[in-house]
Amino acid sequence: MGADNIHHIESSEQLEALLASNTYVALDFYADWCPPCKVIAPVYQSLADKHSADKYLAFGKVNVDHVQSVAEKYGITAMPTFMFFKEGQQVAVNGKAMIQGADPRSLGAAVEKLGGLAQKRIEEAAASA
Repeated sequence: MGADNIHHIESSEQLEALLASNTYVALDFYADWCPPCKVIAPVYQSLADKHSADKYLAFGKVNVDHVQSVAEKYGITAMPTFMFFKEGQQVAVNGKAMIQGADPRSLGAAVEKLGGLAQKRIEEAAASA
């Protein structure tokens, strides 16, 4: 397990595929040289380990220096920036379109909410099977 719960996005095509194959997606835009990114990384990893659900909730990381086209597409200006998607569209969670900076409380609350929504989808799918 562990790192397998986070998809490392290397291209815009890879991101499109991740968005297309999961109801909800959380993305972490980071840079190797960014100290707050290193601080929040284990928090993001533990949230991914707890909440990842195949096809329902996926977690991705985008290195802004390696995949500049994706960072530009989403207007990333600060690292880390966390964004959330539902059915391929960027969505606000808890009233925030994105979370900028290493803010474990906001990130945790947003992921908990997505985790709950994903769990509801899983239960609905199981009930209708």
